[in-house]
Amino acid sequence: MSPKVLVANRSEIACRVFQAARELGLGTVAIYAPGDEQGRHVTMAQDARPVKSYLDAEAIVAAAKASGATLIHPGYGFLSERPHFVRAVEKAGLTFVGPRAETMEALGEKIASKELAEKSGVPTLPWGRVPDGGDVEAAAAKVGYPLLLKASAGGGGKGMRRVDKPEELAAAAESARAEAIAAFGDGALFLERLVTEARHVEVQVFGDGAGGGVHLFARECSLQRRHQKVWEEAPGYGLDPATLAGLYEAAMRLVKTVKYRSAGTLEFLVEGGHGKPESFYFLEMNTRLQVEHPVTEWVTGIDLVHSQLRLALDPKFRLGQPSDPRGHAIEVRLYAEDPAQGFMPTPGRVEKVIWPQGPGIRVDSGIEDGQDITTLFDPLLAKIAVWAPDRAMAIERMKFALDETAILGVGTNQRYLRALCDAPAVRAGKVHTKWLETAFNFGAPDLAPATQAAELLASLRAAGLGRAGQSASAANGAAAGFASPWSVVKGAIHG
Repeated sequence: MSPKVLVANRSEIACRVFQAARELGLGTVAIYAPGDEQGRHVTMAQDARPVKSYLDAEAIVAAAKASGATLIHPGYGFLSERPHFVRAVEKAGLTFVGPRAETMEALGEKIASKELAEKSGVPTLPWGRVPDGGDVEAAAAKVGYPLLLKASAGGGGKGMRRVDKPEELAAAAESARAEAIAAFGDGALFLERLVTEARHVEVQVFGDGAGGGVHLFARECSLQRRHQKVWEEAPGYGLDPATLAGLYEAAMRLVKTVKYRSAGTLEFLVEGGHGKPESFYFLEMNTRLQVEHPVTEWVTGIDLVHSQLRLALDPKFRLGQPSDPRGHAIEVRLYAEDPAQGFMPTPGRVEKVIWPQGPGIRVDSGIEDGQDITTLFDPLLAKIAVWAPDRAMAIERMKFALDETAILGVGTNQRYLRALCDAPAVRAGKVHTKWLETAFNFGAPDLAPATQAAELLASLRAAGLGRAGQSASAANGAAAGFASPWSVVKGAIHG
């Protein structure tokens, strides 16, 4: 019997791991929480087990043992960076596909990682920690303004608030604590000096767990909204060679210090550039696979999930250090949300999905025709990634990929992403972490009228174009020179 891997996650990242597992000859086991029974990841796996919650470590371990899975891949989010989950997996005699619990505590937690970085000589911004109920005013006075309040536990922008002056601090701290407790069960806060108009650059690493490892170049992730990334690129561009070398050296110093195991990402802020001197500061380390890992895979030719699984199966597995990145890759995140309405969620039923096809295009998706999208889970529908020989062509290819994408039944941020492709600052690479919120003006409505969508669906079904695909009569009509009904769909989506 081949080993089985259970993915302690859902949607597109679970599907991504299942593909890699099957390619390596491993069995696959999914879990699903209430309300997620229709998820594509459930039907993609060879076995599926219900759990009460994706945060229920005990139930997930029990599901793995009951299914015969010996490996557990956490994906990202949920329990992926929780040391207690790693220990529960290992206590049950199973293998966790990722770093050790001790490593998560040393690098994954904001405070410990800052202390370790400083001891290793890696630059950091002024910072401080405030326990739940602690004196936030005193800590803020040491850090200075403007500053960011963050939840000490977790990430993803939860519990994060900007504070520009002392009189804003109390209300921001109270709000951040409440959100942190709700999201992570921990009200401790982390304070850090805010650098405005900086770039967010991260370094992908892969450690062998014995003190060795490699860096897989940098990613540019400055296009983000409310601290959530929207558009990511690899390799990092427009940086001085000395800055890049410093970033790589700093990342590997930390990897070797803690004997990091598996895939991880170190995040940095880069100040300056475009003719000005550059400085970089370590922010934190994500001790897991990143959402944006496809762009690194494009430019290195390394399958990160294969590598994770191979290392978990064989501790002697090693990656070689790539010499140079190849070409340029861009990824965008397609969400069920309406940018024209303050990015409100747009739940509903996915009636029809049409994904782009062609050279240099990759779609990591967790949805399919007929699936219900609810507000119970993250609204990420898919990641669309492209590769091209250079950045300018990669942007053109992304435009093509977005133009060839159509989703009927739920609203998406597709037009918003498409507009980014033509934004002069994006094309010139002159963006920063606040650019989307302060300089990008997107005012076009994002949702096609419901009546128009309903009429399109009715006409397509009448033409025999359902989930099974194009009927023989429709195919004959297309061959005779008639426009494909799907071109009508795409025209409606893109306005």
